[in-house]
Amino acid sequence: MKRDSKLSGVLHVLLHMLGMKAPVTSAQLGKMMGTNPVVVRRVMAGLRDQGFVTSAKGHGGGWMIDCDPAAVTLADIYRAVGEPTLVAMGHRTEMPGCLVEQAVNGALDGAFREVEAVFQAHLKAVTLAALSADFNRRLAERGQTLEEQTHKI
Repeated sequence: MKRDSKLSGVLHVLLHMLGMKAPVTSAQLGKMMGTNPVVVRRVMAGLRDQGFVTSAKGHGGGWMIDCDPAAVTLADIYRAVGEPTLVAMGHRTEMPGCLVEQAVNGALDGAFREVEAVFQAHLKAVTLAALSADFNRRLAERGQTLEEQTHKI
């Protein structure tokens, strides 16, 4: 089963963008994410709709961060990318009147909700600024710059 890495990919791009002074094109972001620029525009449009990024068309245009990273949590970004399903498992719903199906779904439902609640709580506790600080600490420990990381992509 293919994993949904949209949140991880968007956070990756946002960390790069936080260190950039100029707008970044969808083609450049596509290269960073290893995907087509059309996919990037679709994902970034959700971030723009929530006020996290802005875009400008034409020569010299592109995407820019348009928020205070200290005020935006990973939960905010998760919601902006459409809250991808966390748990690949789900309830069986072929026979809603079946008492066995109801019992099984009842037993699993609490666990599914609990996993989602723990995940959401963790995302709410981490800001983009904190994530960026961790990234920058790791860069400094390696003696690298953001530009060196960006060019490796």
